[in-house]
Amino acid sequence: MHTQDFTKTTSGNFNLHALSTFQRQLVTTSVYKDFCSALGKDSSTISHWNEIPFFPISFFKTHRICTDAPVVHTFESSGTGGNRSQHLVNDLLLYEQSFTPTFKKYLETPLEEVSILALLPSYLERNNSSLVYMVNALLPQAHSTSGFFLNDFEALKNQIEANEKSEIKTLLIGVSFALLDFSEQFPLTLKHTTIMETGGMKGRREELTRTELHSVLCKAFQLQTIHSEYGMTELFSQAYSKGNGIFECPPWMKVVCRDLQDPLTLLPAGKRGAINIIDLANQNSCSFIATEDVGMVHEDGTFEILGRMNHAEIRGCNLLFSES
Repeated sequence: MHTQDFTKTTSGNFNLHALSTFQRQLVTTSVYKDFCSALGKDSSTISHWNEIPFFPISFFKTHRICTDAPVVHTFESSGTGGNRSQHLVNDLLLYEQSFTPTFKKYLETPLEEVSILALLPSYLERNNSSLVYMVNALLPQAHSTSGFFLNDFEALKNQIEANEKSEIKTLLIGVSFALLDFSEQFPLTLKHTTIMETGGMKGRREELTRTELHSVLCKAFQLQTIHSEYGMTELFSQAYSKGNGIFECPPWMKVVCRDLQDPLTLLPAGKRGAINIIDLANQNSCSFIATEDVGMVHEDGTFEILGRMNHAEIRGCNLLFSES
């Protein structure tokens, strides 16, 4: 079976594309088929995307979530111990077809006019980061001053100051703990630079809420808002926030909340719950993911991330799935 062109997904045809992807993945992704069978679900019982079973994200740590086509690349989560999630990739072009237009739409400025400065030490220090792959693919298309900065904060400060002086639109994209470290050493007044955090505090510094993190960074850099990227190893698509932690998805990505006590029940907009994601760019793995994040989805499809499920909630969720 051939993959479909997920980039042609719209709000009007989303259900059609989601059902088509579900039907194909029941055939091509054997672990997902077994999971759906355990729940008594197959293509004959599903007529709408909201009836499709969502696959617990933890299975990416323990199972091969992929079609039988040759694996050309493996993305691996950072993690802090134990098994790490693996996203086995048959076709890197699918990933690039997802992140490139989404990122360009977020920028609202031609990519070649934007200097992308990447402060991603924890990702650069290991192989197979999907975030590093994305940024590395975007840098050649961006302004000539773009580049990665591992732990060289002084070089980063100098580049930001040079860009500010030349009034070059700049995007500093960084993992949270590194942005905090940088802000403490080199507070700056930024007029032409946007800061985008990608999360990532675990095991590095004391956990801060997103609101606390943004408050510290705004004060250090004299900014009104901090932008955010929401993505993960198990997904090919990202959502972006231009402030206040409100994320917007590309047309082929949908976020809904499930009940924390009953993971098979989806919640209406405005209700706090665990995050489920449909990512139709995940053509060759699984497009229907039950994450371990907690959040809220708004009527217009935008969403917020409010935290993480605790261990008991995660365990209860997986037990319910395995016993169904």
